[in-house]
Amino acid sequence: MLFCSPPLLNREAEVLAEIEVQRTQLRHRLVEPRRWLGSLRRLSLARAIQGSNSIEGYDAALDDAAAVAMGEEPLDVGEETRLALQGYRDAMTYVLQLAAEADFQYDKRLFKSLHFMMTGHRLDTRPGLWRIGDIYVRRGETGEVVYEGAEVDHLPDLMEALARTLNQNDGSGPVVRAGMAHLNLVMVHPFKDGNGRMARCLQSLVLAREGVPLSPVFLSIEEYLGRNTQRYYDVLAQVGGGSWQPERDASEWIRFILTAHLHQARTMLRRIQESEELWTRLEVFAAEHGLGERSLTALFDAAFGFRVRNATYRAALEQMEEGISEGTATRDLRLMVDAGLLTSLGEKRGRYYVAAEPIKAAMRTLLESRDPNMFSDPFAD
Repeated sequence: MLFCSPPLLNREAEVLAEIEVQRTQLRHRLVEPRRWLGSLRRLSLARAIQGSNSIEGYDAALDDAAAVAMGEEPLDVGEETRLALQGYRDAMTYVLQLAAEADFQYDKRLFKSLHFMMTGHRLDTRPGLWRIGDIYVRRGETGEVVYEGAEVDHLPDLMEALARTLNQNDGSGPVVRAGMAHLNLVMVHPFKDGNGRMARCLQSLVLAREGVPLSPVFLSIEEYLGRNTQRYYDVLAQVGGGSWQPERDASEWIRFILTAHLHQARTMLRRIQESEELWTRLEVFAAEHGLGERSLTALFDAAFGFRVRNATYRAALEQMEEGISEGTATRDLRLMVDAGLLTSLGEKRGRYYVAAEPIKAAMRTLLESRDPNMFSDPFAD
């Protein structure tokens, strides 16, 4: 037996409908190819990787998460954090590939494969294998046990049941089905480590496979969960009741998931508008200083607080099928510094570039125009 999708009450159905309205707007805004979409996609993937791993204590700056996502070395993270970020990137990349696979089926081997991709750098966590003993989730500050996973003897049958459920359509809709997949995996806790990352990655996969006509990069709620980690833990504790009890009501979890999707959709719509406006301002800066169009990629990243490096600049352009040499990248970046748009810091291989005042001012103007009430709780009384 697994946790079952609860029936939606009127307000829950209204929020779900609002999410669909937001996503329709997203589809319309993303349908036309624009150069800045590549930068926004890269930023969104980095935020998902950063958010999901921060929950597990693997903290990294956004530009370091973006660097790892592009296969480049980060600036400030340790080796274990780099490997954790890289593992999650590999799993999410696999999810993007599976999204369009015609003969796709959920099975236990898929769950184990995704887990191995994420945790393979830590052989002591039994990557790709079920745990072999009982498992307890403890409160970090006190060591108090707050949850006990399902009995180890039941793991194969429970994970088989989860795969079977996901291969069927219960009519609950993509958002609810994906949320329940997340809940069931994290409550079963089938692995020694990495259960939360696995559950969040599985949720993204279910959304991608459910016919939602948007890339999982733009649908992921990992960023929201990373910013609301305590609330995430609190809801899981409330619904879980301290141990594997799948007969418990999952309504509070569904309300939390609906809130996350609504806020993330609003965030993406806001970012699309801001990216379009920012790109237009950057085009003016580039034209004023005789810079080429590709320089906008570096200026865009710097506006969002990235430390731009020669390697990451080239990697970003490569993703947009515009590869350049190291020497060309060096000249581009020097011209942006000479124009007063970037500031150079560090020396030789440690050199990086940050936004200069004109770019910072352009970004501040966008931030000041944000609506402070757009993230209110849709279920508040």
